[in-house]
Amino acid sequence: MDAWGYFSNADRREFARLDAAYEAGKPMSDEHDEVFGLWAHERFCMAPADERRRRMLRQVLDNAPAWSRNGVGGLWRMTYDVTLQGHYDDPDVYLVPLAATAALPYHDRRAALYWVPDGFRQYRPQAWRVLREPLTELLTEPDSDDPAMNVRNVMWEDDEFAALLASGELADRLAGPARLPLLRHWATATASKPSGKWLKRCAALLDEQAAGVVADVLRRLAEHRETTYRHRYRDEEWPETVFLRERTAVPLRGMVWTCELIDEPWVTALLGDVAVTAGTGIGGSGANARSEMLANAAIGVLARRGGLEVVAQLARVQAKARKKTVLVGVNRTLEAVAAQAGLSTEQVLERTVPTFGLGPDGTRTEQGLRLSLDGTVTYGSRKTIPKAVRESHKELLAELRATAKELKKALPAERFRIERALATERVWRWEEVCEHYLGHPVTGSFARNLIWEVVEGPAGLPVPAGDVWELAGPDCRRHRPDPGAAVRLWHPISHAMEEVRAWRDHLVEIGLRQPFKQAFREVYLLTPAEEETRDHSRRFTGHLLRYGQAKALLTGRGWTGMSLGHWGWEYGSDAAAATKELPGGLAAHWDFHLDEESGERDDFGTVSICVSGDLHVTAEGRRVPLAEVPPLVLSEALRDADLAVGVTSTGLDPEGQGEYWASYGFGDLTENARVRRDALTRLLPRLSIAGRCALTDRFLVVRGDLRTYKIHLGSGNILMEPNDAYLCIVPGGAGDQVFLPFEENGGMLSIVLSKAFLLAADTEISEPSITRQIGGAAR
Repeated sequence: MDAWGYFSNADRREFARLDAAYEAGKPMSDEHDEVFGLWAHERFCMAPADERRRRMLRQVLDNAPAWSRNGVGGLWRMTYDVTLQGHYDDPDVYLVPLAATAALPYHDRRAALYWVPDGFRQYRPQAWRVLREPLTELLTEPDSDDPAMNVRNVMWEDDEFAALLASGELADRLAGPARLPLLRHWATATASKPSGKWLKRCAALLDEQAAGVVADVLRRLAEHRETTYRHRYRDEEWPETVFLRERTAVPLRGMVWTCELIDEPWVTALLGDVAVTAGTGIGGSGANARSEMLANAAIGVLARRGGLEVVAQLARVQAKARKKTVLVGVNRTLEAVAAQAGLSTEQVLERTVPTFGLGPDGTRTEQGLRLSLDGTVTYGSRKTIPKAVRESHKELLAELRATAKELKKALPAERFRIERALATERVWRWEEVCEHYLGHPVTGSFARNLIWEVVEGPAGLPVPAGDVWELAGPDCRRHRPDPGAAVRLWHPISHAMEEVRAWRDHLVEIGLRQPFKQAFREVYLLTPAEEETRDHSRRFTGHLLRYGQAKALLTGRGWTGMSLGHWGWEYGSDAAAATKELPGGLAAHWDFHLDEESGERDDFGTVSICVSGDLHVTAEGRRVPLAEVPPLVLSEALRDADLAVGVTSTGLDPEGQGEYWASYGFGDLTENARVRRDALTRLLPRLSIAGRCALTDRFLVVRGDLRTYKIHLGSGNILMEPNDAYLCIVPGGAGDQVFLPFEENGGMLSIVLSKAFLLAADTEISEPSITRQIGGAAR
């Protein structure tokens, strides 16, 4: 056994030497170092009844080596393994680990054993019955008047947040004599939800000062992010990313539960902040949650508070979190609130979007201070607020800045909700759209820039006409829908190409930027190849994708289950399917696998590249012929796949090479890239470099003074004429030089245009890495 990698190669060589000496019957009395202690403990655990091995164990106890923190960790991991083999009821198995732990300072004890109590309690319960009392004694510092020591006894100071709570003023407020009983009570929050008895005891201990502590700690928790620790033992080193240890998370859950007993205006928004932070993955994305325990605790308290005021916070969690169990709690709570109000979930969401005090123009002005829709607070025309104004309007400024912070959180949730309505073809009554979308200062900032259509009727952009709204088509003709008319967001898949072109031309002509692709949205109709394969699509099969980036992107778009690794190919860890629930009880499944070289390429560590497979749709577990899937539903699923390939393909690597890189980097365009080409046909005539540019089927051709360049519209890769030499340029952004008819967030269209502007003025390029390539290729 290797104690989960705690033994280095040098340790193993020393173990082999000791094994040889033991088998030869040589005396071991001169052995006293840590490696001998590890070896003797391991050999004893393998055969506790052997008397000679028992004598060696006694030798280690009588002449204890200088145990290190990682050496003690190795002893416990070894002990954890051996108890799986059935030696859990022999108390001598635990003698060396307990003695070695006792030799460490309290902080090192807790650092070495951070996983031990929970690991044994959950997975080695028979061993835990023997270990519970001695371990509790070893890990608990003596009673003290020192608040920091009291916090450490509860949380162990074993992660960055626990260390923060055990320091300075926070420790005094958390674990002073008056507050210590409440802190210890919070540490008993081990159930999935609080019992009536737990809340009653908490209420007896709670006072105004304690409520203030809860607010301050949870605010810091909402701002807390994970830390990566690097562990080292002898010649082995490994990273560990930690948000919170369970010993820290449990009392924090107690603080979250305590919010049920606090009737203050800050409670609901702060619970939303905690749920968003804890419910999103490491780095703010991914299919997992930083702390599922705390996210569900916060959602549970919001659910029990109930009422329409919790909806906006739940909408934020719904937009950010992707952990299925977290989203189940959010959806269940939204459904309960909706049922209580006699509305659908979507109706509740749209009726409870805060206005943040903004007027119809998207601003709020008081005492010369102005809060804008983008979340900025200014004074008059000045971005910097004068010192005199900051001092004379201190409270108002603080309130506006706090509101601005909440506004910035609400905007992405609203954008996400409206784009989801487009993708699911939701239908409203026109009067609902006018009241909750077009007339709302926040939601309206998105809705007023989108095309709406009367079902089986005309479509248009919303324009005000006195107290009502009308729809103006690309020919500027207006239509006033009846209040009860059924309307939806316009989607290009349902319309002729002539109408789609008209809308695209119109948006560019009037300079309207849509919050997401609508007129320029990609459409994926069945191809002849898909008609032949019937129940699956190979349109995006065989692409080499950057795994972590692809997983994060797909997770952000509602796909789950994409988990690949080198940990167990025999168990299928080299293959997975990403799944997304679709409207109408359907589900899309996209297969992925690792290629044969991936293990060696990744040194069997974190997966770097995965290979995309086929995509199919099911209903109740059975495959559905693609021709029977509603066209809009299938198109949106394939759009996600195209987006993942277009953003994460290794063919985008400016310094790439190989057959796949060449075929993707300069090959045929996907639908995403074809829409990019269509946008460029409208944008190019408006650019200052229009006379130097021309579009071909796959490239934007740019004529510089030194060379002529071909920028691929799919990958952004560049070839130089006349010999198609490759030019490597690290992607930049087009900045504010170019109007784009949709928000692309630094996407490929922006990259292509930035490279075009750069190369059109190639004599002004001063970057040596670029000029060498241009000059070298010319020779």
